[in-house]
Amino acid sequence: MDYLWHKVSEQEAESIKKEAKLILEKFSKALEKVESKIKEAPGVKRDKNTREETKTESNPEFKKLFLKNAPKTEDDYIIAERGSWKP
Repeated sequence: MDYLWHKVSEQEAESIKKEAKLILEKFSKALEKVESKIKEAPGVKRDKNTREETKTESNPEFKKLFLKNAPKTEDDYIIAERGSWKP
C-alpha cells in the first residue's frame, strides 16, 4: 500500500526533490547529446501571393432561409444578445 497517497514527512519531501532533480539533470544531459533532426522549414514559395478575383453566384433563397432560422430578426438583420450574461 506504499504506492497510495499519504502525507510525506520533511525528510521524504527532501528525498523526492533530490531524486527529481537528479532525474531532470540526467535527462537534460541526455538531450544535449541528441542531434536535432528537425530543421527549420524553408517555407512555401509561390509565384503569386494572392488569388485572382472571381465572380460568384449566390442563392437568392439563402438569405430568406437564413433569417427564417434565426430566433429574432428585424427587417434583414438578426437580433443577437448583447452580452447580458456579463456582470
